[in-house]
Amino acid sequence: MSVLLTLCVALLPLATPGRGAQQWEPCTDLRPLDILAEAVPPDSAAGGVRVTRVQGVRGLQLSAASPHAMSFPASRIFVRCDLFPEEFSIVVTLKVPNLPPKKNEYLLAVVAEDRDALLLGLRYSPTQLHFLFLREDSAGAWQTRVSFRSPTLMDSQWHTLVLAVSEGSFSLTTDCGLPVDIVADVPFPATLSMQGARFFIGSRRRTKGLFTGLLRQLVLLPGSDATPRLCPCRNAEFALLSIPRILRGFTGKPEENEVLRYPYETDMKVTLGSRPPCTKLEDAQFWFDASRRGLYLCVGSEWVSVLAAEEKLDYVEEHQSLFTNSETLGIEVFVIPEAGLFVATANRKTTSAIYKWTDGKFASYQNIRTHQAQSWRHFTIGKRIFLAVANFEPNEKGQEFSVIYKWSQRKLRFTPYQRVPTHSARDWEAFQVAGEHFLAVANHREGDNHNINSVIYKWNPRTRLFETNQTIATSGAYDWEFFTVGPYSFLAVANAFNGTSTKVLSHLYVWLVGSFQLFQSFQTFGAADWEVFRIGERTFLAVANSHSYDVEMQVQNDSYVINSVIYELNVSAQAFVKFQEVLTCSALDWEFFSVGEDYFLVVANSFDGKTFSVNSIIYR
Repeated sequence: MSVLLTLCVALLPLATPGRGAQQWEPCTDLRPLDILAEAVPPDSAAGGVRVTRVQGVRGLQLSAASPHAMSFPASRIFVRCDLFPEEFSIVVTLKVPNLPPKKNEYLLAVVAEDRDALLLGLRYSPTQLHFLFLREDSAGAWQTRVSFRSPTLMDSQWHTLVLAVSEGSFSLTTDCGLPVDIVADVPFPATLSMQGARFFIGSRRRTKGLFTGLLRQLVLLPGSDATPRLCPCRNAEFALLSIPRILRGFTGKPEENEVLRYPYETDMKVTLGSRPPCTKLEDAQFWFDASRRGLYLCVGSEWVSVLAAEEKLDYVEEHQSLFTNSETLGIEVFVIPEAGLFVATANRKTTSAIYKWTDGKFASYQNIRTHQAQSWRHFTIGKRIFLAVANFEPNEKGQEFSVIYKWSQRKLRFTPYQRVPTHSARDWEAFQVAGEHFLAVANHREGDNHNINSVIYKWNPRTRLFETNQTIATSGAYDWEFFTVGPYSFLAVANAFNGTSTKVLSHLYVWLVGSFQLFQSFQTFGAADWEVFRIGERTFLAVANSHSYDVEMQVQNDSYVINSVIYELNVSAQAFVKFQEVLTCSALDWEFFSVGEDYFLVVANSFDGKTFSVNSIIYR
């Protein structure tokens, strides 16, 4: 141990920038380098390069009259030094023609111009893909070739290849399939100089060996294997890392009007509302719907809109007034396959109701006896359909419980399935972790004690019942919110009151080693609801604060008009940080939704200290 420590101390000055050594920098950027985009002429119609569409996809075709058209000096991308990376990957998307036996065509060649020496090359024959490189040492220089059998290229289809190189290991992946690995006796050189070299696309600086197929993508990724960036992919033959702007579109939904930025010729169908078929025969054809004034492109088997008015939310108008027999505290909307769309209302009095969508409106469908119901939660386990109610008050016999109902396919009604002991339950949250089903109840208080346990139940497939799995201490719990971020599962509780104050900590838990562990705490004021939502790659968490109250201070009307808070996940800090505060009036609920490309957040305001007649607001 002492010898190792002495060695580490001795080597420390060598590894510290600015203390006896210069900081290492790669010769190129470690981002994907689009070789094809570097080489394509600004005017694609000039210089013997033509844009061709096959199977609805654009590719570049070279002309035998100009084998030098697609080339550029290596110094354009090797900006810091002249050494080719020792570890790298090359991504190629191509469509190759059928070649006669023993003929080879080049996809890429890096040539030392002064001596016309091939430093690095990628070529293919009818049965193989060859990777070539120049190896030099004190004994001289010699060409090394690593060959992969690739019979699938000659099928007149598009394919994406990833060649990954790391010292003596060479790997080829075709269309995100299983990689073919080769360990060569001669490793790729660590010091392959690019000084005075030039990249040639689709040729080896001469007409012989000129690529006669179509190229769509040719990317060099220094320092890593590109396969994890590309795969898995729904259209593996078009797996995309980077392509020139002139070739974009036609492999999926076009971005905005990307498909119209370059000249393009194709057949067009025109109809007055009726939708024509979209099959392989119509692939890459346009359809103009004269009634909607929309332009669509056939991609695969689907018409994709490329020119149409974006869907937007203009105004929210009242659609239906739903009569309930008492104050409604919660609504749950859900769909039952082959049965329809339903709404369950949690009513304060002894009967709650379920409504079914019929003839363009919700109509009464089933009444269920409840005890000051606070909320409903719909969930499924396999083919079983459940609906759980959170009861706030005990029944006539003084028994406190909430009920899980199960949908009967025979009766087409919900029937009681399991009673669960609860204490002034406010909310149920159903979720899955690692394939197992859970149900969490927010227990608000037991008698006058608000500092009690809320319970997470776990479904037992053997008994077909929910059983206690974990208890979590809560303070006047009002709501649970479950969500995932990547592989991690989170559960947030809204704590509203600790017996003396609404200024309490609400908590966020993360699933670790079979149970939920505390991850982060938030200062809240009578928290009544959490709402998680995502915009692009960003994750947000909004809390509805309802009341700022403490038994030691006098009640003030403005204590209900307080800020609710929106937090955003900071991945680097591994925590949610405050993003925005929104002034609310005793907020009880947040709901997030989107229309087209617009995102909305609506808050349910309930009381401003003087009146319950207050506006709820939709934020864009």
